[in-house]
This record gives sequence, C-alpha cells and structure tokens, in this order.
Amino acid sequence: MLARRLELLTEVERLARTLQIPDDVGYTCETAAHFWLLHVYSRWEEFIASCESAPGTPGIVRDKFPFKEFFSNTPEPVFSGESFERDMRAAKGCFRHLTTMFQELEECLAFELLKSTADRANYLMTKQAKIVAMTCTHAALKRKDFLRLGFKFDNLLMEESAQILEIETFIPMLLQRQEDGLSRLKRCILIGDHHQLPPVVKNMAFQKYSHMDQSLFTRFVRLGVPYVELNAQGRARPSIAKLYNWRYRDLGDLPFVKEDERFHLANAGFAHEYQFIDVPDYEGRGESEPSKWFYQNLGEAEYVVSVYQYMRLLGYPASKISILSTYNGQKHLIRDVVEKRCAGHPWFGRPSKVATVDKFQGQQNDYILLSLVRTRMVGHLRDVRRLVVAMSRARLGLYVFGRRSLFEQCYELQPTFLQLLQRPDKLALVLDEYSHPTHRRVEDIGRAQLVGGLEHMAYIVSEMFSKCIHMQSAAASKYQIG
Repeated sequence: MLARRLELLTEVERLARTLQIPDDVGYTCETAAHFWLLHVYSRWEEFIASCESAPGTPGIVRDKFPFKEFFSNTPEPVFSGESFERDMRAAKGCFRHLTTMFQELEECLAFELLKSTADRANYLMTKQAKIVAMTCTHAALKRKDFLRLGFKFDNLLMEESAQILEIETFIPMLLQRQEDGLSRLKRCILIGDHHQLPPVVKNMAFQKYSHMDQSLFTRFVRLGVPYVELNAQGRARPSIAKLYNWRYRDLGDLPFVKEDERFHLANAGFAHEYQFIDVPDYEGRGESEPSKWFYQNLGEAEYVVSVYQYMRLLGYPASKISILSTYNGQKHLIRDVVEKRCAGHPWFGRPSKVATVDKFQGQQNDYILLSLVRTRMVGHLRDVRRLVVAMSRARLGLYVFGRRSLFEQCYELQPTFLQLLQRPDKLALVLDEYSHPTHRRVEDIGRAQLVGGLEHMAYIVSEMFSKCIHMQSAAASKYQIG
C-alpha cells in the first residue's frame, strides 16, 4: 500500500508539470486531493462545456482536451481528430484513469494519518481487505477489538470445521454488531472431514459422557442435514489412496493423479511406493514407557531415521520428507535421534517435520515415514479416524513401521492392513539406483532386496555414506589436478 502510494504521488507530480502547476502537489495524499478539486476536475468541467457548445465538431476534443500532454506517452495517439464520438470516448476513458488514480490516493490517506503498524493493520482489515483469515482462538481473544473497530462481513468459511469444538464454531459468527437486531451474516460454509480426528477434549468425563468432542459439523451430518461429499481425491497416488478410501463413499481419483508423470514413477531406491515394515524388539525391548502415557520405541526410531538417511543420500529433498508418530513420546525420541545423527551434517539435515499424527492433520508431504510405536496393545490407533489421518498424509511414498503380530489382529484396522500386508513385511530396497528421481515405473519393483532388520539397514546406510565420501574425495582430487 505504501509503495503504491509513492507511485501514485509520482504520477500526480507528472500531471502537475504537464498542467504547469508550480506547487508541490504530490507531497501528500491530502495535497493531491486539493489538486484534484482545484485544477483537475475544474479543467474537465470546462472541457465538457466547450464540447457541448460545439457538438459533433471533428477535432474539438483533440484541441480542447486539457490532459493531452499527460497521456502523450501512450504507444499510439489517443485522439485521431476524425470522429467526435470516438475521440470523446477516448477522453472519457482518460478521465476515468485519472479518477481511479485519485480514488486510490484517497484510500491511502489513512496511512498518512495512522502512524502505528497496529492502526494501519486495523484499517486494512476493516476497510480494504476482501478476505480475512484467523483461527477460532484468535477470534475469541480479539472479539472485543473486532466489535470496537466495526468489523463487518457477509460470508464465513470455516476450514477443518470437523476438528473444532461445537462452542468454538459459534465464536467467528459473533465478531460483528447486529444491525436492527439482526445479524449481517448471510452465509456460513463448513468444510471438514468427519472421518478424521475430532476436537481434542482432555477431560474424559466431558469427552465420553457429555460428547463435547463432537463438532457442529459432525452433529449436522449425524442429524441428516444435507451436505456435499467430495467423490475424488487429488493428493496421493491411487494405490496409496486405496489404503483409506474404503472409509468414504465412492471416493475416486482426480484425473490429475492418474495423468501426472510424478504419480507413475517409482520412488528411487524403493521397490514399492508403500509398505509396512515389521520391526522386532531392539536390544530385547519393544515399546517402553518412561512416564505415564509417554510411549517410546527405540528400535522403530532408529529404523525410521536410518531410512531417512538412506533417502537423503539418494538425493531426496529433506523438505519433501516428514516423520510421523502416533505418540508424543516417540516424536521426542525421533527428534533426539535426528539431532544426534542428522542435524549437524549437511548431507542429512532435519526432515520437514517430526510430528504426531494428530498434529499433522490437515497437512501433507510427498514422503511419510510413520512409526506406530506400540508392541503390547494397539492403543489409540484403534480409532479408525486416526488411522485415516495417518494413511492419508502421503502423496508419493508411505512407509509404516510397526509390530505386525499386533496390528494385523486388530479388527478395526483390517481393511487397511490387509492391503499393506499383501507386500513383504521387510523393507524392499532397489540398491542399484543411486539417485533420485528414477525413470523406473511404479509397477516395476526392479531388483528388490529385502532388508533383514535395523542392523542391516544401518549397514546399508554406512556403506552408502562411505561411497559418497569416496566419490567426493575423488572428485576433489581430480579438480585439484585439473
């Protein structure tokens, strides 16, 4: 806005020079407004009066138009002098340009009067902005300020509304004062997915007996209110989408994911685009619980980070890889392993995100490494909504690490795990591919080799790392000799 103000004031100065006005009319928006009334609009009225006194006279528009010199920099002459009607249309078009220019300056006037950043932001939000985005929490905290500023809107769009508490849904509807006892709001659109995770309510009594974890969106669906359900996804490969589309009614694929070349190419170094990897006990231990509800699994954490290192050595961008876990304790353990083994090395670095499945809802990435953590009980992954979130975060590659003997017995998860376990439960790698991306098709598994376990995966990464160091040293020596 401030940059546009300077551009417009420069144009006003140029207009003043063409009219031979000596004053510094382009100093502020206020001086420009006086210039408009005293010199620009008055000249336009005189020009209109002259044209009306001799209507239809060819050349009168060209001769009498007061801003002819200002528009002399156009690629072609504005006036031909042959047709009065055509020249008059051109003159009115030029004046509309000048009117728009001074109207924009009038809108910028507030920025000269308002000095603080907060006041300018409030002005933009209440007077200029066409779309204002905020969270429900921010709306609750700032409601009094919105009412004081006279904030007004007609349409409300709530995204991820199936993950918002029912009471929170009403807060954004009450950010403006009523007019004659009626709300100005005309339309409220709720967008969400009731097949994914509900709002978080930590108090079990409120959650289970008061049903406070039910969103308004879910209530409407449950009560039979008509709604529109999307019937095609455009995020993931069709094969990955099959892991969760059984939960939806007739969920197909957009033409984009069927036609785009990225979705037809295999993941370099991997035989499959998705796979479940069975992780046995590591050093005699599976899951651990250092403190109550703080579940960790060191074997899965080490395995996941080793696969991440393998991908980075092949050339996968770190920004395209996210590591997810179903428990907060495992998230912290994976972060510790990443910090120890990857963060300080330029060849590895940190992945885009290390987060829990719950926190990653609403986000996505090309490649997801998922740790299921539990080895004694299925835990809260038994909630199918959490499974849908976990399976639907990946676009091109999904690799799930867990205990097969535990999860394949869970009835609620069987539609997904029956598909996952159609493939080997040991990680299948294509070790003769040395860089990402590959030209191998997704249905071609290449010369797949099964990884025996965590120790075997660590050995593969160590060998690849040694080769990379050797190749780098050879390249540096060749450069020095040359």
